[in-house]
Amino acid sequence: MDDKNPKSSSGRFRKWFKRKHRKKQPDPCYNQDEFSDGGDDFMEDVYVSSFEMDPCTSTNELRIFVGTWNVAGRSPVGSLAVDLEDWLKPQDAVDIYVLGFQEIVPLITRTVIGAEDPKKATNWNLLIGKTLNESFGRPWLTPMLNPISSDSYHYVEIPVSEKRASFSAISDNTPMRGRPITQQRHHQQPVTGGSKYKLMASKKMVGVFISVWMKKELLKKYCVSNVKVSSVACGIMGCLGNKGSVSVSMLIEGTSFCFIAAHLASGEKQGDEGRRNHQVSEIFKRTSFPRSAKDDDNLHPLTILGHDQIFWFGDLNYRLYNLEDNLARHLIKKQDWKALQEFDQLRREQEDGGVFQGWREGNIEFAPTYKYSSSNCNRYSGGLPNRSGEKQRTPAWCDRILWYGKGVKLLSYLRSEIKFSDHRPVSALFSTQIEVMKSTNPRFCAKDTTIVPNIMPPEPIGTSRNDEEGKPTLMSLIVKDTEASSIQHAKRVDKPNESGFS
Repeated sequence: MDDKNPKSSSGRFRKWFKRKHRKKQPDPCYNQDEFSDGGDDFMEDVYVSSFEMDPCTSTNELRIFVGTWNVAGRSPVGSLAVDLEDWLKPQDAVDIYVLGFQEIVPLITRTVIGAEDPKKATNWNLLIGKTLNESFGRPWLTPMLNPISSDSYHYVEIPVSEKRASFSAISDNTPMRGRPITQQRHHQQPVTGGSKYKLMASKKMVGVFISVWMKKELLKKYCVSNVKVSSVACGIMGCLGNKGSVSVSMLIEGTSFCFIAAHLASGEKQGDEGRRNHQVSEIFKRTSFPRSAKDDDNLHPLTILGHDQIFWFGDLNYRLYNLEDNLARHLIKKQDWKALQEFDQLRREQEDGGVFQGWREGNIEFAPTYKYSSSNCNRYSGGLPNRSGEKQRTPAWCDRILWYGKGVKLLSYLRSEIKFSDHRPVSALFSTQIEVMKSTNPRFCAKDTTIVPNIMPPEPIGTSRNDEEGKPTLMSLIVKDTEASSIQHAKRVDKPNESGFS
């Protein structure tokens, strides 16, 4: 049939389409009750509705605080609460706090090869929560009737009808949704009163620890899903947890985030940087966030590099390369950070293609963070004259924060002056963009749902439905495209040379 025939169905659509673009666009908030029972006008309105139901994305800003600190095996006690507030600087402008710690337990034989003890992680979470929520006495600070037996915590989305703030203590591979209600009650602690931030995820591996907190009001505003944790041990013999990483993956609306807290190999001898590079590569290869039957319909990335925005931070242990100790201390005294950075091992490795190719870091305009003589001291260890029993260490920027991905803007990069350990904590404040799905027709827009109209144009006379079998429908094309994107994503992250490291 000639589609240019004005009396044919396709011809009527062609005529309508030209007329539509000459006239003012109709109000998207049309009323379905105004449709006629059939005929040309009905089909024209159907095509209008199918166009208007196509979703589009808008971008919203989130501010993320990322911090890293090697606490040298010390417990969070005493006056540290005041110091922690100085580091975190709780303020309404920060939407998410992501904190990475190293050596929250001493790296001795008993802690490295023994069973994980969650007490230190719990104590740190309690102190962080108290600091962020600015007061004592919250219900989540009270002792639990059933002690947590796992060192992994992550937020589990609760149906809207049952929504309440809580945090869960579960293992990596045991989704909370699969547990009986009676069991869940033992692991949920409601947050009431004026608390602002909620624990979303935390994970401990020997001394490496990550803790992620989000503003409670954001959980009502955005869909946060598929919160997962992962750990990679690559220390002694390549398999013990004295060195390695703990990571958190999550989806916020249509944007995926990955946070990696790492502690890499120490040492300032020539060649030690190669061990660090290798551990970075191992963490990329071995970190995974597998899907499970309990996950929702939102597909989440399986690997680090599958995420939209990635933040890597920790005691990375890169030192100053081929720089005499006396000269390093002289440049520090002069606060000549630009000259000192010429010898920074991490930046040299990036330039030479050894590690973190394509990753970004803020300009370092602060003194090296390692190694201080002792707690409550502003003097670097070693130097001349060398004090008895002190380790001779050239100061270096061991504690770093890097990022990868689009939609990330660095607002600040600095260190704090807490004299709690032989490291100084480092923090970065980021402005990030997240994609929020919307529809131009609110009547057809449900949260986290993209509606595809199952309405096809009328069949031309003389064409049977059997003749159309095998032709792709709109839904099948979308499904096919989604599956192809997932396969391409998987192939891309399996190629090291395309992923920012070699």
